[in-house]
Order: sequence, then C-alpha cells, then structure tokens
Amino acid sequence: MVTRVERRTIAVDGEGMAGAMLSPRARIPGVLFVHGWGGSQRRDLGRARGIAGLGCICLTFDLRGHGDAAAQQATVTRGDNLEDVLAAYDCLLANPEVDPQAVGVVGTSYGGYLGALLSSLRPVHWLALRVPALYRDSHWQTPKGQLDRADLAHYRSRLVPAQENRALRACLAFTGDVLLVESEHDRHVPHATIMSYRAAFRHAHSMTHRIIDGADHALRDEDAQRAYSSILLSWITEMVVGKRLSITDAL
Repeated sequence: MVTRVERRTIAVDGEGMAGAMLSPRARIPGVLFVHGWGGSQRRDLGRARGIAGLGCICLTFDLRGHGDAAAQQATVTRGDNLEDVLAAYDCLLANPEVDPQAVGVVGTSYGGYLGALLSSLRPVHWLALRVPALYRDSHWQTPKGQLDRADLAHYRSRLVPAQENRALRACLAFTGDVLLVESEHDRHVPHATIMSYRAAFRHAHSMTHRIIDGADHALRDEDAQRAYSSILLSWITEMVVGKRLSITDAL
C-alpha cells in the first residue's frame, strides 16, 4: 500500500512548525491463491488467514473439477481452469478496497502454472510459485487428466527455453517480484522444471528461490508444511511492508 504524505503547519505560541502527516491510502493489497491439481482451497485457507493478518484481502477458491465440483475432473481442461483463475482474479479486484497496484498470486504446482499464465492476462505485482508444474502448449483443450504423464515427465526433465512455452513466456515478460519454492525430493516437478522457470524470470524486479530440504511434492511432512508457510509469510510480509513504505510525495 502506498503512503500518502500531507504537509502540515502546526501552530504553537504564535509560530508554525513544519510537519508531515503520513497515512495509508484507502486501498489495501489483494492476494489470490490457486491450488494444485487434485487439491482444494483447504490448505490455502490457513495461509490466507496469516496473510490477511498483515492487512491484505485474500481470496481462495476451488477450481472446477475440485472441491464440491470434483465430478467434473474427468472433463475439465487447462482452458477451463484458466478461465476459473481469471474469474477469481476479477472477483478479487471487484472489491473496492483492493489496491489494483498491489496484487499478488500464490500458486502451487498446477496452480503455479495457471498463476504464471494469469500474469500475462491481468496485472500481477507479486508472484509466489511453489513447485510450479509445466505443460506443453499442445493439447490445450484436452481434459487435463488425460494428458500423457510419461510425456510430461520427459518434458519436465529438461531445461525448456522460455520462448518454447506459453507459461514461461509469461514469466519472461513478468517485471514484478517472484518467490520460487522447490521441494528437494519432488518426483513430479523436478529441479530442471524449477530452473526453467527461474531462467525465464530474467526481467523480474526481484527473485527469491528457496528449497525445502527433505520435502516431497505434496509436502506430506508437517515440518515441510510449516517451513513453506514460514517462507511464504516472510516473503509476503517483505513485499507488503516494502509497498507500504514507498512514498508518493517528497517531504
């Protein structure tokens, strides 16, 4: 949140003291959470509560094919889910209290992939991606659950140039701040995929890369869950506080 500075003259004993009154702008940061394939907003809710405590407006939701709509999972496509994310973003920004110049997206696995795509379609200033998945651009309208897993594993095992992939091209164009979180023992999103994303963020304002030691893709260990929550909250705090300390008017 940007700080507003107003010059004031404070009267005392017939004289005037120069002063400045600093106050927050009316709008506050917004953070959108996007869960992974086969997941739900359940895990996001706990982390969103912590971030809301910083003075942010957070939105969690279940993608189509998940949560109460799990029956659709066999037919939902990446195109469908990207539309879901766009609708959720627009819902968040429809809140008049959200600052459109301070919007963050927190995406996990498939949600990280969708979050990267979202950044090319809507203004995003902070992008936190945990174990972001990567998919070929082809078969966009094939139900996501029907994609060839062996082919995906092969694709993710190599360093993919940014120009060859839609999500990575979005990362290449991104100029905000990035948090990239990797699991040490991830069998679904290997180190090569993380490095593909990292290499693509060459124009980011800042890049923070963290590895959770001993963690698997799903963070089944509670210590790994706590480690990620701590990493995310610390980073979001840094971003929000930095934004709030920015001054629009010179003293």
